[in-house]
Amino acid sequence: MSDRETVLGRVRRALTDVPREERPEDVPVPRDHLRVHGERTPAATADLLARNLADYRALVHRASAAGLPDLVAALLAARGARTVLVPDGLPERWTAAAGAAGAAGVRLCPDDPRTTAAELDAVDSVLTGCAVAVAETGTIVLDGGRGQGRRRITLVPDHHICVVRVPEQVVDSVPQGLERLDPTRPLTWISGPSATSDIELDRVEGVHGPRTLEVVLLED
Repeated sequence: MSDRETVLGRVRRALTDVPREERPEDVPVPRDHLRVHGERTPAATADLLARNLADYRALVHRASAAGLPDLVAALLAARGARTVLVPDGLPERWTAAAGAAGAAGVRLCPDDPRTTAAELDAVDSVLTGCAVAVAETGTIVLDGGRGQGRRRITLVPDHHICVVRVPEQVVDSVPQGLERLDPTRPLTWISGPSATSDIELDRVEGVHGPRTLEVVLLED
């Protein structure tokens, strides 16, 4: 008997007392897990997000609307970036932030669906927003909405600057985050820069996405 037959046989025996007409939705499943671990103020939730992002080796910055242009320009200058990809739908003040960097010799590139992976790989940086950020896990979620662009533009370039509006886009927990998301959209869950480890636990960054993730917490 093969392993497959062994597993399927165990499944059949476990289902012998289940009526054939029964559907999964007919049996209530208790969902008594905690939705949030502890009570926090919005400021404490933002602080937790910042700590967990940093724990995942993301670079975290805080900025006001007035200070965002100078911060973005400084981040691009620190990278020596000469090209930055800007998706459609970014708020005007964020576009102004990228434009301020342009004054320092940075060329702004629109998100063109005809752009090849090789052309995206040649882009130095990408600036986007996000759909939601989860504090307890230090996770940024993108759903391809306005200001976020296509999934590939945040996976191919080596440097991603993601702006999170605080407090309106920050939630405490994954269940709260899921309530804000449309499961039919292309969701990308990001916890720190892309990284993997080999069998000897040597960490390599930038394998499945950007090597450097910088998160700007934009506070009203």
